Amino acid sequence: MPAPQRRSRGRDRNNVLTRPEFMSLNQPPSSPQEIRSANRKSGGQYGNAGGEGARERRQSQQNQQMPEEDCMQLNPSFKGIAWNSLMAIDIAMSKSLGVCAHTTSSWGSARSMVTLIGITSHGFPWILGTIICLWNSNTLAGQEVLANLLLALLLDILTVAGLQKLMKRRGPYEVTPSVLDYLVLDVYAFPAGHASRATMVSKFFLSHLVLAIPLRVLLVLWAFSVGLSRIMIGRHHISDVIGGFVIGYLQFNFVEILWLSSSTCQMVSSLLW
Repeated sequence: MPAPQRRSRGRDRNNVLTRPEFMSLNQPPSSPQEIRSANRKSGGQYGNAGGEGARERRQSQQNQQMPEEDCMQLNPSFKGIAWNSLMAIDIAMSKSLGVCAHTTSSWGSARSMVTLIGITSHGFPWILGTIICLWNSNTLAGQEVLANLLLALLLDILTVAGLQKLMKRRGPYEVTPSVLDYLVLDVYAFPAGHASRATMVSKFFLSHLVLAIPLRVLLVLWAFSVGLSRIMIGRHHISDVIGGFVIGYLQFNFVEILWLSSSTCQMVSSLLW
C-alpha cells in the first residue's frame, strides 16, 4: 500500500516542477485537474495574444508602406501649422466673397455682368486684337510697342499655363472653365491668369502710352476689378489673384529687359508677313 502513495506524490511533484505556479495564501491549493485546465486556458490566451501581436505587426508594416499623404502627422512644425491656417483663412474668405459663384448665390443675378468684366482681360481677345493692330500699324514706334505687347501676352499665357499645370489647384467652387479658358490653357486656379494679364497690360500701357490722369486711374481700377470679379464668380481664391498680380508685374519687368528694338521688330515682321 505505501508504494502507490509514493508514486502519486512523485507524479504531483513532477507536475509542480514542470509547471511552476504561484500559490495563494488565502485560497486552498487546487487539484491537478483544475491546474491543467487553467494551464490550457492560459496557453490559449497566450496564443491569442501572439496572434494579435502578429496582426498588429502586419498593420504597422502596412502603415509604414502607405504614402505620406495618407498618414496623420502627429507633430507638425510651426511652419506647417501657420501655412495650413493661412490656407484655411484663404479658402473661407474666398468662399464668402464668391457671391456670384452660381445663379442661386446671393448675387447670382449679376453673374453675367461680373463674368463680362473678367472676359475683358482674357488672353484670346487681347492676342487677336494686338495682331490686328500690328498688321494695320504704319509707324515704327507703334509696331515696336505692339510687337513687345504681343511678346508679353504670349509670355503670360505660357507662364500661367506652366504654373497652373504644376500646381493643379482647384478653385473654391466647382466652376467649369469656359471654352476660351481651354484655348489659352487657363484651367486651374493658381495663378489667376486674368489678374496677371490685367496687371501686365495696365503696367505696359502706363509706361509706354501717354495717357491722362483719369485714364491712368481707370487702368488701375480695371486691373483690380478684374481680379475681384474672378473671386466673385468662384473661379479663384484670394491668394490666386494676389499671385496673379505679382506674376503680371514680374512679367512686365522681364519684357522690359528683353525689349525688342524697332529694327528687330521690322525684321521679325518681314519674316512673318
